[in-house]
Amino acid sequence: MTKVLVIGSGGREHALAWRLAKSEGVEKVWVAPGNAGTGADSRLENLPITDIEALRDWALENKINLTVVGPEAPLSKGVVNVFRAAGLLIFGPTKEAAQLESSKDFAKAFMKRKGIPTAEYESFTDPQAAHEYVRAKGAPIVIKADGLAAGKGVVVAMTEDEAHNAIDDMLSGHKFGSAGARVVIEEFLEGEEASFIVMVDGKNVLPLATSQDHKRLLDGDKGPNTGGMGAYSPAPCVTDEVYEKTMREIIEPTVRGMAEDGIVYTGFLYAGLMIGKDKEGKTTVKTLEFNCRMGDPETQPIMSRIKSGFAQTLAAAAAGDITKGGIEYDTRSALGVVLAARGYPEHPEKGAVITGLTEETDDAVIFHAGTSNDAQGNIVVSGGRVLCVVGLGDTLKQAHDAAYRTADQVHFDGVQKRRDIGYRAL
Repeated sequence: MTKVLVIGSGGREHALAWRLAKSEGVEKVWVAPGNAGTGADSRLENLPITDIEALRDWALENKINLTVVGPEAPLSKGVVNVFRAAGLLIFGPTKEAAQLESSKDFAKAFMKRKGIPTAEYESFTDPQAAHEYVRAKGAPIVIKADGLAAGKGVVVAMTEDEAHNAIDDMLSGHKFGSAGARVVIEEFLEGEEASFIVMVDGKNVLPLATSQDHKRLLDGDKGPNTGGMGAYSPAPCVTDEVYEKTMREIIEPTVRGMAEDGIVYTGFLYAGLMIGKDKEGKTTVKTLEFNCRMGDPETQPIMSRIKSGFAQTLAAAAAGDITKGGIEYDTRSALGVVLAARGYPEHPEKGAVITGLTEETDDAVIFHAGTSNDAQGNIVVSGGRVLCVVGLGDTLKQAHDAAYRTADQVHFDGVQKRRDIGYRAL
């Protein structure tokens, strides 16, 4: 297994490609379309193609042995269906299976039907009915755009006014276009969030290292929700009890339930968890959301900890037998800090020149996300989340220090970064 294609252009895809390029037996990794970071890595090559059919034709022509899909958009458009129909080995869920992420309403109805623990909810297309539901339930309450909104379609409304504004933005103001033409309104859950990511071959499940991300823009989990401002692995809040409960009550019933509904699930499956306590003080685990791909920024610390077996395990999973693979992890902790553009998440400003980027070391690596090259060859800001700097250390504190030591050397105008990534575990 020599030639690998990674589809996507973000930090998750840079980390996947970086790890795959280090895997035994991998000759070359292409990233389509990639970013300035993947373009600068001698082991990787950017491929400026985003059209699904054109990618398929290129993969056939270049005899690509394995394709890995990073982001949700191509999955929801059926890239896996198209590649498989051409006899190409690709790891990811089909368009039908990807509805677990591409439609919140589909996912919630599925969980309700299969008895998978999640928040109480109702779906609405009529603004009036949605407003009435909020008035009946009160705040805090959560408003979600039904479709894909690049991680920004969730409003955790702490007051009824915030909830009503979110409904107006989505259903009347069309803030997220067709993605917000239906909203899911659900109860506010309290506890600690964690990311639980597994690989699925259609039947068997291989959990990846545990992780936790930080969704809010500002320190202390204040400010608006973002796609994620940092993450770390492993996550101490995922205890043995939580791990077993998640596998038994959420992951296995999801894979089994999809198959019962005639949809075989393959690919990464990400369950956003809320870990809490019931009235008797017993641990509860509920599903906040499903993603049908690796999380971003969780991928960056997880990939930084993988030592061997990743490409082989991906290929085995794509071929339908994950039991033939296995992943070895670095025992160290990894912590990633996101550097975001001025104005992110609402109105990120592009074009600022990035300086101070450093080479990879044993305890730090910089993954690019929203970066490109300008006419002068400078690396510049081209998206909301610009970089993710990962530090590694024997303790989470050491990983934290290594990440911030490197992140503080990087500069661009208006850079935003949290200073408290990992604070819950620290």
